[in-house]
Amino acid sequence: MTSRLNPYISFSDNARDALEFYKSVVGGTLTLNTFGEYGPPDAPDADKIMHGLLETPEGFTIMGADTPTGMEHKPGNNIAISLSGDDADALRGYWEGLSEGGNVTMPLEKQMWGDEFGMLVDRFGIAWMVNISQPPS
Repeated sequence: MTSRLNPYISFSDNARDALEFYKSVVGGTLTLNTFGEYGPPDAPDADKIMHGLLETPEGFTIMGADTPTGMEHKPGNNIAISLSGDDADALRGYWEGLSEGGNVTMPLEKQMWGDEFGMLVDRFGIAWMVNISQPPS
């Protein structure tokens, strides 16, 4: 396997919902493992997600987990997930899906550099940027 870089998102008790939502938007295969699968099945966090992995045929990979009891969950504004490319229909579809129940902070529209670009925060508090490259003129 080659090396890869991908986001790993910490959630507060809603990793399953978030990762299933992302799968509904971008497709792919989702694997979820709970704390109970690898520890005591009756522990307080047994049903929480210890590790989630979403992989798509397009090469997208998103990982995530619930923050275990006793650990601090501290969401921040210092990271965004970027989707970019020239498949306008696919990228607009991802935009529509991710913005459902979220907050569009910059509408997806043509920018001064010629591409369509937008930003949003999805319903799980995760920031996304979408850039649709335009063919050179």
